[in-house]
Amino acid sequence: PTWSCLRLVYQITESGSLEVLQRTEGNSFDRPLWSSRLPSDSWVVSSMDLRNNTEPYRVVIEGKPGSSKGSSVAIFEIHISPGYCLECDFEESHLCGYNNQWNANVNWYVGGGEVQVLHNDMPNDHTYNNRSGHFMYVDSIYAKTFKEVAKLVSPMTQVPMSGCLSFQYQRSEMGNLFSVFTRDQLGQYQELWRAGLENQNDWTEIPGEWISVQVDLKAPYSVQVVFEVAFNSPRGGRVALDDISFSSQFCTTDTEPTFDPSIANCDFESGFCLYTQEQAEESPWRRVSVKPNIFRNGDHTTGAGSFLLAHARLGPRFGYVSRLIGPTLAGNMKYCLTFYFSLRGFNQTDQALAVYLLQANGSQEKIWTQAERSRGIWIAADATFQTSQPAKVVFVSTCRSFWDCGSVALDDISMSLGECLLSSLLPGRCDFEAGMCGYTQDKKSDAADWERRRGPTPTSYTGPRGDHTTGPGYYLHLEASPMLPGQNARLLSRPVRGTRGRHCISFFYHMYGSGTGQLNVHINKYGKEELLWQRSGEQSIAWLKAQVEYECHSQHQIVFEAIRGSSIRSDIAIDDVVLEGGPCPDEQMNGYRRYSYEGFESKSAKILRSKQWTV
Repeated sequence: PTWSCLRLVYQITESGSLEVLQRTEGNSFDRPLWSSRLPSDSWVVSSMDLRNNTEPYRVVIEGKPGSSKGSSVAIFEIHISPGYCLECDFEESHLCGYNNQWNANVNWYVGGGEVQVLHNDMPNDHTYNNRSGHFMYVDSIYAKTFKEVAKLVSPMTQVPMSGCLSFQYQRSEMGNLFSVFTRDQLGQYQELWRAGLENQNDWTEIPGEWISVQVDLKAPYSVQVVFEVAFNSPRGGRVALDDISFSSQFCTTDTEPTFDPSIANCDFESGFCLYTQEQAEESPWRRVSVKPNIFRNGDHTTGAGSFLLAHARLGPRFGYVSRLIGPTLAGNMKYCLTFYFSLRGFNQTDQALAVYLLQANGSQEKIWTQAERSRGIWIAADATFQTSQPAKVVFVSTCRSFWDCGSVALDDISMSLGECLLSSLLPGRCDFEAGMCGYTQDKKSDAADWERRRGPTPTSYTGPRGDHTTGPGYYLHLEASPMLPGQNARLLSRPVRGTRGRHCISFFYHMYGSGTGQLNVHINKYGKEELLWQRSGEQSIAWLKAQVEYECHSQHQIVFEAIRGSSIRSDIAIDDVVLEGGPCPDEQMNGYRRYSYEGFESKSAKILRSKQWTV
C-alpha cells in the first residue's frame, strides 16, 4: 500500500509535550508529523498517516516533561499498520483511534467477543463472520427523548484523501436514522451518505445480515468521518458497524477527480495566467515592472519582478471601475484565497479594493473588502469562502472622485482547498511572526543584536516600512543609529544536519539607505567559517530575494552578519528565511540578471550558485 498508519497510545500528566517527527536521509531537518501539549487523566490514542516512500526514513518520538511537579510523558503502545488511519475492523483495543462522543443515554459500544454472553441476539462480526470478532454498535434501549444521537468519530485525517470509503452495517429496526458526515477542523459538517427508507430494503430483523456501502470521499483538507445514529424512541432498534476501509480509487468511474485550485494561482511574472478582463474595461489592470523608490513598490514575489496595477491618481476620468476575473472554480467546495495588495492615494478605502464571488447563475457576493488606510506597503490578505455552484473570484477597485482615487497593486494570488487556518511553519522556515524560530544572537563575536520589529524603523530614509510576510508583521533588522561604523550583529541558526546532497538557503533582505553597510551569510562548521553570500551598499527600497546553494556533509550553522555602514542611514533587515535540503528551485529569471560565485571550494563546504534578482 501507498500509506501506513502510525498509532500512538500516550499520556501527558500535568504538563509536557510529545512530538512525532520523520527523519529522512538527505534532509537537513526532521519533518513534524504530530505534536501535543494537552494533559489527560487517561491514555490517549493518536493516529498519523505515513506515506510509504521509496527512500527509507526513521520515525523519531520526542517527549519533554514540563517543569511543574508531577509532570511526565508516557508511551504505552506504538503500532504501525498498512493502510490509512481511517480504516478499522475494531479488533484491536485502541479501536484505531475512533472515539464515541459521549451521550447520557445512547452511545457506541464494542460488540462481539465477551459481549455475546450478555446479548445473545448480537450478530456475528463481519471481519471473521463469527462471534469472537468485534464490531461497533449502538442500541436504542436507553433512548428517552426524540432524536437522541450517538456519534462515532474517526481520527482527524492528516493528508489529502480522495477515493472510495467503504463500510459494513446493519439495522435491526426502522426507528432510527443512520448517517455519515465529514467534520472539518472548525466543526462544520457535510453529509456523505444516509441510510434510505424509500425504495431500499437496507434493514432486516435477521441478525447477521451485513450491508455493504461505498461512498465517494473528497477530503483535500483535514476532516473527521462521523458515523451518526439518531433514535426517535426506545424501540428504535440497533445499528452495527464494521470493517471501515478506504481506497484511493473512486467508487464509480464517473466521479470527477478532486478539483485542483492551483489554476487560480498567479505571481504575474510571465503574464496574467488565467485571469481576464472585460474588453470594454475603462480602467484595465496593467501588468508592470518598476524600479522601486520611495514613491512606488517593487513586486512582492522577488522585489524586482512584475505585478498588477490599477488606476493612476491623475487618470483621465473618475468613478471608473477595474475588474480582474479569475478562472472558474468547481462548486460544492470550500476555498482559501490569499493575495498581496498595496494602496496609495486613497482617502476612503472601503471601495479601493474588494473581492467578489461571481456565481454561475450571475449572482455576486462580496467575500472580502479592505478596511485599512493606505500604507504604501505590501499587505497579506486572505478570505475563506464556500460555493455551491461553479464560480469565479473577481477583484474590483473603484475610484469615486478625483480626491478619492489612487493606485492599487496586486500580486501573488494563491488558492487552496479548505479553511484559511494559521499553519505552523515547517522546520528550517522562519517568518519571525511568532518569535525567533531557534535563531540566537552571537554574544561572543558581535557588538550589537538583531532586533525583531514590525512597522518602519526609527531612522528616516533607511530600513523597510513593513515586513515581507504580511506587511504589518515582524522582521529582523540591524538598527544602525546606536552603533559605530564597522560594528556588526550576528545571527546564528540552530544546527543544520549535514547531508551528501545540496542545501538551499532562501531569504528576503532589505538594504536601503545612503550609508548602508554590508550583509554577509556564512557557514560555520566547528568554529570555522566560510563566506557563502555577500552584498554591500544600498540595494533597493524593496525587499529582494536571494538564494544560495551549497554542499556540506557534516553538521553546521548558518550565520547572518550585518555590518553598520558609514552613517545612521544603514539599517539592514531580513525576513522569510528558508533552510532546506536539496537544490534551490530553478525559478524563471524573466530577464533579470543572475549573479553567481564560482570557484569557492573547501573541505567543509562548496558554494554551487547564488542568485539575486535586480532590475
